[in-house]
Amino acid sequence: MPEEYYAQAYADRPLPIGLGQTISQPYIVALMTQMLRVDRDCEVLEIGTGSGYQTAVLAGLGKTVYTIETLGELSEAAQGVLARLGVENVVYRAGDGSCGWPEERTFERIMITAAAPDLPGPVREQLAEGGVIVAPVGYGSTQSLVVAEKVGGKLVERHVCGCRFVKLIGAHGFKEE
Repeated sequence: MPEEYYAQAYADRPLPIGLGQTISQPYIVALMTQMLRVDRDCEVLEIGTGSGYQTAVLAGLGKTVYTIETLGELSEAAQGVLARLGVENVVYRAGDGSCGWPEERTFERIMITAAAPDLPGPVREQLAEGGVIVAPVGYGSTQSLVVAEKVGGKLVERHVCGCRFVKLIGAHGFKEE
């Protein structure tokens, strides 16, 4: 995060990280992580690397995290921070996360860390049977935190709580303003 926010680093609220983006409130990072139910055998797709904070949490719990960030500058900064911390089980990409991971494959767990109008179709398709997606979904200034599990090829969704995230910009998210 920018140096001017260091004194607020332990506050339980979102903080700016530059380029119009924020680091999520620690409570919501913990809640989303809990809802995702990651274990050591899980390969996780994270849409929205941001500062790398959520990435580091997921990497500590899962086998491998594949993370994609629309803003290349944020992706590079997160890679530097996580490399200095010794986090090695992360694969990074810069690109449109609303399109999912560029290579055709599936993931046991998927986390979207920016608000989407709906769960993006290409991301839904990359969820393995029995897998879980956690994402903020909705329009406007507040969204619904949704947990969806793929059962019999269909997503079973449930609302967890209200939340507020920056918009997921992309072909299957929101359009650039």
